[in-house]
Amino acid sequence: MKKDLLLGYDIGTSSVKASLVDVESGEIVATTFYPEQEAPIIAKQLGWAEQEPTMWWENLVAATKNLSAAGHPMEQIKAIGISYQMHGLVCVDKDLNALRPSIIWCDGRAVPYGNAAFEAIGSKRCLSHLLNSPGNFTASKLAWVKENEPDLFEKIYKIMLPGDYIAMRLSGGEVNTTISGLSEGMFWDFKEQKVSSDVMSYFGFNNELIPEIVPTFAIQSEVCASVAQELGIPAGTPIAYRGGDQPNNALSLNVMSPGEIAATGGTSGGVYGVLGEVNYDPKSRVNTFAHVNYSQAKTRLGVLLCINGTGILNAWIKRNIAPEGIGYSDMNKLAEEVPIGCNGLSIIPFGNGAERVLENKEVGCSMHGINFNVHNKAHFLRAAQEGIVFSFKQGIDIMREMGMTITNIHAAYANMFLSPLFCRTLASVTGATIDLYETDGGVGAAKGAGIGAGIYKDHNEAFSTLKHISIIAPDEANKDAYLNAYNTWLTRLNKVVG
Repeated sequence: MKKDLLLGYDIGTSSVKASLVDVESGEIVATTFYPEQEAPIIAKQLGWAEQEPTMWWENLVAATKNLSAAGHPMEQIKAIGISYQMHGLVCVDKDLNALRPSIIWCDGRAVPYGNAAFEAIGSKRCLSHLLNSPGNFTASKLAWVKENEPDLFEKIYKIMLPGDYIAMRLSGGEVNTTISGLSEGMFWDFKEQKVSSDVMSYFGFNNELIPEIVPTFAIQSEVCASVAQELGIPAGTPIAYRGGDQPNNALSLNVMSPGEIAATGGTSGGVYGVLGEVNYDPKSRVNTFAHVNYSQAKTRLGVLLCINGTGILNAWIKRNIAPEGIGYSDMNKLAEEVPIGCNGLSIIPFGNGAERVLENKEVGCSMHGINFNVHNKAHFLRAAQEGIVFSFKQGIDIMREMGMTITNIHAAYANMFLSPLFCRTLASVTGATIDLYETDGGVGAAKGAGIGAGIYKDHNEAFSTLKHISIIAPDEANKDAYLNAYNTWLTRLNKVVG
């Protein structure tokens, strides 16, 4: 019996993941990714980070062909959804060719441009209309291009986010974007319900640079004939959903209503909570965007704490400090041998660009309290995980200051959440119970496509089969030890930040 399938693409920094989902059962038929080794990031200067958009496409093609090679019936795909790394800037010319590498999310060069805009437009107006400072987001990155690469800027036909670029390639040239996407780039005015005239006017951008706006859940375009032949997907297959990686992760965990929380721990980490009313952090340390189910009639905003140095720190520890040849599960076991607080060793994990939670300061990664007579490799393994958790805790406290009640965190059983130590530490230091599920960004995008194409009537039907893995409760017996370790870490961080 033939099964109808949904295909979800997750355009990450490290790789492109492709996931097939059975429409009827909701089961994950297959998941693959490409490349197996982490995709390169171009860093021509300290604090810069770029990737070639064509590389994302080539990785998508390779991941799709992995599915075909494994014998999965690509001709039975009924809709495609896209999740993507947020805040990246893609500039294309009139022939829809990328003019330069994409300036991606962890690139810090645009901070001065965003800060200047925040001051010129006015903090009150920015926060009440954009819900954030322009900061280091896509609009500010485009301003950097305008000033530093003026000849290239003049050739720009349209600007896009990474997911918009992939949808364009799949459709053979249809260029569009979403309100959710524009809001993450600081192009959307929530009060005026249109592209921000403040941002466009201040930076000197023409509104024609902005693609056509389409709904997040809808048939946005269709797979063209040439791509269908290349990928083995039927021509005319609808591209029916796209969302940034953090909103999409929340979707994949069916986090759609006010008060619900989702967390991730991939290359970067995030805690994402849904608000039902317009609000913002006065210091703009956490970000507020339109959630995937945002509409003028129903306010659904996502409050995002993003930590750039999460899984990438753990990967660095593996390459440079962990005993040679061991995997992440063995690293977790070694880290468990060390007591809470690592005998005074702390790691500040902010070595992957400017951090929003630190008001866009770039403080780097640093290690504190090293005792040559006490600390060994295992201490560093645990201190890295604790440092990442403590950065989550710092941001969660800011979200609580905004009035969010956080007693439960939903997360996919993947990446950092595969570590029992990481989960236990996060639950214990925040006091929140963690629920782990079997899902990922590709699966969320696939089911999002099912909603957008009308195959599912709503998100509750789409995620009714979401598989629950386990619950991690706070370790009440060691609560004081976790909080003491956090307070030591926070004191050291404050000294670094100054």
